Amino acid sequence: MSVAFVKEDSAEAAAETVLPPRPISDRPNLVTENGLAMLQAALASAQQALEAANLLEDINERRRQSAVPVRDVRYFAERVRTAQLTRASASTEVVAFGHTVTFERDDGRTQIFHIVGEDEADPAKGSISYASPVAAVLIGKSVGDVVQLGPRELEILSIA
Repeated sequence: MSVAFVKEDSAEAAAETVLPPRPISDRPNLVTENGLAMLQAALASAQQALEAANLLEDINERRRQSAVPVRDVRYFAERVRTAQLTRASASTEVVAFGHTVTFERDDGRTQIFHIVGEDEADPAKGSISYASPVAAVLIGKSVGDVVQLGPRELEILSIA
């Protein structure tokens, strides 16, 4: 086999392994205790995946297998480094980071969301980022307040 083919194969493998970095928000990295634990666990998992990939003998396969873990280690290391552990206010007079808010939409639906950090938000499981449009209009408001979210109105029913 010609050396030219080996170099081309290596260049192709190298190109496959260059992944763009995961985007990092320019907002403060507020996290709950659970959010910080999730970030630390994700970092540890990415580090383990990278260590496993580095054990592969074939250099091209090692590059392919380590691409995602390398990107994830960088991302989660930065998110852990910049994490600002923020506990929910003991007062439930106004909506704040870490609170669970129950509100009614003008179409009659009632929803409950826990306001958390960006990396731990999962609306399907009842948590939204403090930077989300819904949380942004709710933060600083009290029970009974009606807020506008685009053409919709939301009435805050409870804060916990």
